[in-house]
Amino acid sequence: MNITFLNRDEIDITKWDACIARSVNGMVYGYSWYLDVVCESWSALVDDEYRTIFPLPHKTKYGVDYIYQPFFTQQLGLFSMDVICQDLVNAFLDAIPKSFKFIAINLNTFIKPHYPTGRIKPRVTYHLDLIEPYLTISSRYSTNTKRNISRAVANNISVIKGLTPAQLIELKKQNNSVNLKPTHLNTLKNLISQSIGKGVGELYGAYNSQNELCAGALFIKTNGKVIYLLASSTPEGKKQRAMFRLIDYYISQNSESNLVLDFEGSNIDSVARFYANFGASPCKYNHIEINRLPWLLKIFK
Repeated sequence: MNITFLNRDEIDITKWDACIARSVNGMVYGYSWYLDVVCESWSALVDDEYRTIFPLPHKTKYGVDYIYQPFFTQQLGLFSMDVICQDLVNAFLDAIPKSFKFIAINLNTFIKPHYPTGRIKPRVTYHLDLIEPYLTISSRYSTNTKRNISRAVANNISVIKGLTPAQLIELKKQNNSVNLKPTHLNTLKNLISQSIGKGVGELYGAYNSQNELCAGALFIKTNGKVIYLLASSTPEGKKQRAMFRLIDYYISQNSESNLVLDFEGSNIDSVARFYANFGASPCKYNHIEINRLPWLLKIFK
């Protein structure tokens, strides 16, 4: 098998997206349109028939070319229509051009790397299988989650599908707890527009008894998986437990479907408990760092 490095303008996008769609581990982060939104620049490694591909988001800093993990992109790495084995993964890692002096990316959950020159750090996301009936899924909610949903219902929190992109971005901007920069908000705006335009993005909003928006979320559905990509609540929404009601509503609307809800994390204990209390199970993925910097630069890394 030949592995070829291609710049973005050399990639056959039709074949690329077909590979992601048919991959055993395909996910929304790998599609060309998604990478075009979240990356300043990206290249890729591909085999001769585009059956196995490996996106390479890259930047340059202080004259050093490096590969990084873009914002709003939890996992990348190798995607393949064939069985993924360790030799295949290592062959693609070996093929990353030597011009990239530092590599720091998250591999997807299907890849269990053993790469001697790489530093591996385990991370975790949370998955909830939606194939069972709603009553079965909700019966596994924690007592605290059931209590919070009941509190939201008692507070007359209602949820609808069809929030506008502008409403969700403004909600995030006004309740920006993680200090997103204007460039990040612009990226989110483009992600929302692109995902809705392609029929894979869904916006949900939670409203209080005065019909005021107090929580919102973006879900992106591809490859048998739903990514809980973006969420935000006002202080009142948090107080009235609106996000508990919103997620419960989404689960009720999508139960008995061949989908897995991916909560996108988290390594923060309190956030992880929030997801786990909906009955979601931890699913490991790995961060890999490959340092090819000259020894003097390694001192300052």
